[in-house]
Amino acid sequence: MNLWQFILQNHAEVTQLTLEHIWLVGTSTLLAAAIGMPLGILLTRWPSLRPPILGSANVIQTIPSLALFGFLLPAPWIGARADRLVILALVLYALLPLIRNTYAGIQSVDPSVIEAGRGMGLTDRQLLFQVELPLALGVIVAGIRVATVLSIGLATIAAAVGAGGLGEYIFRGLAMVNNTVILAGALPAAALALLADLGFGWLEKRLSPQHARRSSSASATSS
Repeated sequence: MNLWQFILQNHAEVTQLTLEHIWLVGTSTLLAAAIGMPLGILLTRWPSLRPPILGSANVIQTIPSLALFGFLLPAPWIGARADRLVILALVLYALLPLIRNTYAGIQSVDPSVIEAGRGMGLTDRQLLFQVELPLALGVIVAGIRVATVLSIGLATIAAAVGAGGLGEYIFRGLAMVNNTVILAGALPAAALALLADLGFGWLEKRLSPQHARRSSSASATSS
């Protein structure tokens, strides 16, 4: 049986596992963004926190995924549910690009623009939300892009702890020594990663200051 025939014959299960995979990645990425972006903003206000926060995020990245699952298993409430365990692990892995890109994006804002905002009487909070974050959005989205693609790949390990996802086919295929079953999990996961990369890449370009300047120039020329 070739791959196409296998997918057609098991289309309901393939769809279910794909949706499980998307749910794990989507939930973990949203939670990671809710934690990582404020931490990145915090580093721009208190630079002394940069070494411990970025250092901790870097250390987490070096821990093998299966080992991290093992460390989290004894955790109350988390270890009792496989999906919670996987989501927490994916959140931890996604923090580094989100923190780093948020910090880098805000730091890359032209100081003269910030000084102009201060000259207009903007408070630090107004500068952050009206000047710095809008100008840093392209870099921040690049961090979300990296975190999402990373999570899609790592989520295939979720099947090892019974959390579902496309990794079910990969592990099943390895146990059966069946390349068709392995590909039935690997190819949809690769397609999801490619779609996420293209989608966020497009959004990143749309939100970049260069694109905004080009759009403004085009509007001025046409008028």
